[in-house]
Amino acid sequence: MHRTLAALLVVPLLGLPVSTAKAAPALEVSLSRGDVAVSSLNTVPVTVTVKGSYAELPPHNNVFVQFKRIAGTGPLAEFSSMALPLVEGDGTPGVWRGVVNVPSTANGAVEAAMVDGYEFIPGEPASAPAPVADPPRLTVNGVHIPKVVSLLTPKVVPYDKPWSVRYTVLDTQTGKPYGTRLKLLFGYEERCLENRPSESVLTDTSGNYVRSFAANKNGDWTSCLAIPGKPTKIAYLETPVKRPAAISAAPSKTSAPVGTIVPVNGTVISGAGCAVVLQRLYGATAWREVGSGKVRDSERFTLNAQPPYKGTIYYRAYLPASAFCSSDKVPGPSNTFTIRGT
Repeated sequence: MHRTLAALLVVPLLGLPVSTAKAAPALEVSLSRGDVAVSSLNTVPVTVTVKGSYAELPPHNNVFVQFKRIAGTGPLAEFSSMALPLVEGDGTPGVWRGVVNVPSTANGAVEAAMVDGYEFIPGEPASAPAPVADPPRLTVNGVHIPKVVSLLTPKVVPYDKPWSVRYTVLDTQTGKPYGTRLKLLFGYEERCLENRPSESVLTDTSGNYVRSFAANKNGDWTSCLAIPGKPTKIAYLETPVKRPAAISAAPSKTSAPVGTIVPVNGTVISGAGCAVVLQRLYGATAWREVGSGKVRDSERFTLNAQPPYKGTIYYRAYLPASAFCSSDKVPGPSNTFTIRGT
């Protein structure tokens, strides 16, 4: 009986599909040289050859090799070769050959980490990666490496005021600009989320590029700037806009019997979903939390104060850092107000 039951339970399992998926075979990658010296904004081409079978080959028959940092201090953690055209075979197997343009920002040691039929986008997963057998290493000796810095004016941007961001490209070895106008790529909001600034801009001879914006309470207005390379950028920086707490509050009553609950109503500009707390002054300088709440979709909130004794009591609302609040918000207090306990 038990044997029959067991057989009945096993038989349906025999009809289940069994995965036959296999890991992509490793490809052989070789480089025309094992080390390279690169200065400033230049790149140096190194010939890359790929051999083996790549089943996911797209219609253009090209592959790309992704290089990743394994040692050193360069600011560029990963970069891609140019499209490597198929020069022998049909891809199963085949031989692909082309170049990787090595920037000074890759200073240190990098290795050929994987092969893909589609261009690598830094920070995003590969589309159809294939591993590299015994990945070759490349030592990059970078000098006068470029660095991108930025300055937001003002540092915390009010919702009703215009603002600007200045990007500067400097030589890390001298701490000075390169003394020539540079072609860069600028973007903001969606372009930065996609990690793809696309607007071509030109610096002055001091390496500065400035973009001004009108007052706007909507969006975080993160901007970004890249030093372009071939095929991907060789340096990149994002600059988020910091916004004030922009919190105000007032009690519904300025006096109430001791122990009575007094609603405190307030507003946080662009603060829907943010946590807020009510603080009471203890002694001369110590603010302590005595209540908490949440900003509604209307950007308004209500907290409850409760005078603990007779006399004038100092309160304020406070916007703390919160997972439910935009990361561009700078924590801060409202105006101070009083409730007199009677």
